[in-house]
Amino acid sequence: MSPDRRTAVAVGSLFLLTEAAAIAGAVLYRPLLGAADGRLAQGADTGALLGVVCEVVLVAAVAGTGAALFPVLRRHGEGLALGYAFGRLLEAAIIAFGIVAVLALVTLRRGTGTAEGADAALVAVHDWAFLLGPNIALGLNTVLLAHLAYRARLVPRFVAVLGLVGGPLICTSAVAVMFGAWAQLSVAGSICALPVCAWELGLAGWLIVRGFGPGSGASPRRTRSDELNETA
Repeated sequence: MSPDRRTAVAVGSLFLLTEAAAIAGAVLYRPLLGAADGRLAQGADTGALLGVVCEVVLVAAVAGTGAALFPVLRRHGEGLALGYAFGRLLEAAIIAFGIVAVLALVTLRRGTGTAEGADAALVAVHDWAFLLGPNIALGLNTVLLAHLAYRARLVPRFVAVLGLVGGPLICTSAVAVMFGAWAQLSVAGSICALPVCAWELGLAGWLIVRGFGPGSGASPRRTRSDELNETA
């Protein structure tokens, strides 16, 4: 297996991991973030901590995609490649900030005299981190990577188009949430997130099964006969 083929499989696997970890974390957080009485239901703190583990995995996977893709993307523009790598790091950092808020919320709600104002503030911190990270930063990173993939033909263009459509759409949805048009977890928000989800799943599947397209700029594999011919 060539280095680029290994990179493609690694990147595809990391994108699948981001999807799985993000969904699992959101599901596990619901009992904690949705509790209105300030106290945790039985076992809710365990679920929340498992959600934290999922989001730690998400942080590592998000940062990993930027690092793994950099050697391939830099062949088509080092500035854009650096922008994508640092954009993914920023997205991961924002998610990590939200994780700290969840951990602080678990600590507060385990106590007997929870301050309602602190509770609400920490839930708000997590919600804003979720909006800025896996929505706005994700949307911008998606547009950047999809643009590079489309221009360099790293994947079929119909896959890249999903990212070019989904990135701006999820950013628009995030702005709508900011101004109160709809809630983060709503039918409208879910519909706006579908193209990005389809882009990441389609990209992951294609890279794992087929690898990068011929436009990746990979050097052709050297065979043993090539080396012997050169030395002769």
